[in-house]
Amino acid sequence: MPTRTARTAWNGTLEQGAGQVELTSSGVGTYEVSFPKRTAEDAGGTTSPEELIAAAHSSCYAMQLSALIAQAGGTPQSLDVTAEVTLGPDPKGGFAITGIALTVRGEVEGLDADGFEKAAQAAKEGCPVSKALAGTTITLDAGLE
Repeated sequence: MPTRTARTAWNGTLEQGAGQVELTSSGVGTYEVSFPKRTAEDAGGTTSPEELIAAAHSSCYAMQLSALIAQAGGTPQSLDVTAEVTLGPDPKGGFAITGIALTVRGEVEGLDADGFEKAAQAAKEGCPVSKALAGTTITLDAGLE
């Protein structure tokens, strides 16, 4: 299996500095990062580690769920997955990812709501990104459209 790479170039202090994160394996883009914008309500055109984790988690989860729906005898027509990654204070000091909320709505042939829920829960547990984030509380809201 391949290894994927990203690179960040950072200049300056945490509060005054900024950087650019480059998705080097795919070459699809370079994105601005900044700590003040990371902790602000309005990201102002910059990304953050939390947004990048949310992207990784939502895409990984969608792939895993698609596979499990097929294994259960269903056919996924469409899956709409959102991952909300929350940054908050860490009681031990600094910051921590305090939770991840996955929401999925699907159009699936061949599975009822109970079958979809079972596949959705199994995907939450089996997705490689979920496994990597096992120290974080991950919630799931799953339903058929």
